[in-house]
Amino acid sequence: MAIATTNPTTGEILKRFDALTDLQIDAKIRTASEAFTRHRHSSFAERSSKMRRAAEILEAEKETLARLMTLEMGKTFKSAVDEAVKCAWACRYYAEHAERFLAEEVIETTATRSSVRYQPMGIILVVMPWNYPFWQVFRFIAPGLMAGNVGLLKHASNVPQSALMIEEILRRAGFDEGIFQTLLIGSAQVDRVLADPRVAAATLTGSEEAGVQVGISAAKRIKKVVLELGGTDPFIVMPSANLDEAVATAVKARVSNNGQSCIAAKRFIVADAIADKFEHAFVKKMESLKVGDPMDPATDVGPLATSDALTSLHADVQKSVDAGARILTGGKPGAGPGFYYLPTILTDVPLNSPAGCEELFGPVASLFRVPDVSEAIRLANDSRFGLGASAWTNDPVERERFINELEAGMVFINQMVASDPRVPFGGVKRSGHGRELAINGIREFTNIKTVWIK
Repeated sequence: MAIATTNPTTGEILKRFDALTDLQIDAKIRTASEAFTRHRHSSFAERSSKMRRAAEILEAEKETLARLMTLEMGKTFKSAVDEAVKCAWACRYYAEHAERFLAEEVIETTATRSSVRYQPMGIILVVMPWNYPFWQVFRFIAPGLMAGNVGLLKHASNVPQSALMIEEILRRAGFDEGIFQTLLIGSAQVDRVLADPRVAAATLTGSEEAGVQVGISAAKRIKKVVLELGGTDPFIVMPSANLDEAVATAVKARVSNNGQSCIAAKRFIVADAIADKFEHAFVKKMESLKVGDPMDPATDVGPLATSDALTSLHADVQKSVDAGARILTGGKPGAGPGFYYLPTILTDVPLNSPAGCEELFGPVASLFRVPDVSEAIRLANDSRFGLGASAWTNDPVERERFINELEAGMVFINQMVASDPRVPFGGVKRSGHGRELAINGIREFTNIKTVWIK
């Protein structure tokens, strides 16, 4: 994919960028290495002051930043504003808590003194996707830089201006040159960066395939990697649930970010006793959504990010229909220019079809019916993914079963799955390993050093 800004609303290429040469990459790694030598010895107070300044910039310029996000990948302007504000929240959260999270822990042993210290690892390669062009990156920046690490960002090739803007924000916030740099490079150049001995580790959010490639590259050099990959998150609704609230949230959980979210609900598993009512209300609400210009405040669903995404999504829907799935609403691209896809619900979905077992990245929901809670859990777990799960019930016994038995890194009861700086984020199975956010996230890229003094 060319490194370029393409407006998904019109399909127009607005700006192209040349990929860095090997010499330019080496120069940036050298600058990062020199910056780490200084940054690791800075105080938490100094880092915290700069991180708070970054939060101030994000909030003060949220509308300007939102326009850039919407221009590059098509998310609605109102959701892009929210994204900028959420980044500021993460910056402030770690500015406040990082020192406590990484404080030396004294452990009672037979030693005169024994403890654990958390020390920065060094240069972290940050490979990020386009769907949340600011939030995904700041999920590393806030804990990573507060821990004393430095970052090299390989952002998705369709959001280069967002990547450069993030680097500029941190520079304006007072972080020294080299502490966080953007690498305008293609995917083929990632292995070369990770092979450099000065690069200590990597974090990737992206597709299963991308995770495998970076995981292999890191393993060959015995380097740590945190992988946050895809998901086919279940959204389970049982008879005791508040049906109106569950339906309203189901629509939001499926079409948020134009349906392009790893933690979006994708498989809707509903108890037979309420399935007819749920289906009717779900279809009605999906059909009421306004699809259109993402800059229009009235728009609920904007375009997909790229023409390839649109082509791939429609092909998966068609394959699922050919396999036996029925379209309840939608099922086709929107009219006119741009990469639009109509909000879609499929039912009678074969489990071996794309809609039954793959991650459809767009506003397409797969609806399943089950007789009871046991079958709901079995079907939810019948996936190679295990990122998040949302279960709707007011039965305490069912609630505990969902919490204990669902194979996911995150289980939300009567709430859609969401990321929050205060709690760990990540999955199991083919959804990746390691955790972002909370105390777990900041410790992922530290040397957990045992200290023993006789």
